Amino acid sequence: MDEKLIEQVRSFNRTVTQRVGALDDSYLARGRPLGEARLIFEAGSTDGADIRVLRERLGLDSGYLSRLLRALEGQGLVEVRRKADDGRAREVHLTEKGRAEFRAYDALSDDLAVSILNPLGEPERRRLVAAMAEVERLMRPPAVEVALEAPDSADARRCLDSYYAELARRFDTGFDAEAGGSFDTADMVPPHGYLVLARLDGEAVGCGALKRLTDEVGEIKRVWCGPAVRGKGVATGIMDRLEAIARDAGFKTLRLDTNRTLTEAHALYRKLGYREIGRYNDNPYAHHWFEKRL
Repeated sequence: MDEKLIEQVRSFNRTVTQRVGALDDSYLARGRPLGEARLIFEAGSTDGADIRVLRERLGLDSGYLSRLLRALEGQGLVEVRRKADDGRAREVHLTEKGRAEFRAYDALSDDLAVSILNPLGEPERRRLVAAMAEVERLMRPPAVEVALEAPDSADARRCLDSYYAELARRFDTGFDAEAGGSFDTADMVPPHGYLVLARLDGEAVGCGALKRLTDEVGEIKRVWCGPAVRGKGVATGIMDRLEAIARDAGFKTLRLDTNRTLTEAHALYRKLGYREIGRYNDNPYAHHWFEKRL
């Protein structure tokens, strides 16, 4: 590796940590270090932050995260509770005092950003922000994982419910999952079918399912990803995983249907090699039908 490249990276790291105050014992002058401040921000950004998701998102080991949480609990800023829909998991909630700290940090973070941008002219500001976006894109590791999931898990139910809710908003006639063709939990359990979830930094952000129609034909169902991750390859990753599962299951052909309002889905399917065919089912919400030979 070129030593000049390494030195530039180290210089960049020193500049950033100093400029944002990462080394200060009292980050943004609120009396606690950056680690505790970041945890307050993450807990405040989600109504009940799953501890497992927090650990993976922040890249912290369990022991260090536990120490941070105990410190914040001691300050009366957070409460750790069992999740209502999964008693084995725990989540972090801000107290009223914690929410006040979150608002204070949020405002001070804005002030810090303004202090970095203010000395610059408008062209330099745009260059800096564009460079920051590029650095973030290049440094962020591929963190989306797509894996098989039990359809009755809490994350699976959450993703599927979000999918159904979006279809209800977007379809001209609304959406009723029971009316949209025969497909229930049993159809997502091998060997009848499969469900996959996409997770970004441990958080479930998308789903997709595969249903067995015959020994050689499978049907793609329930492909969805959250608005925040669209355009980042999550849907493609879900489709790729479902196709790999289909091959392993011995399917020779995959089919799917879609509604006329889901134009972005039409583009994705065509991009992945699916060709439009005639109607093959009686789904009342379908206007287009696609097929792909594996």
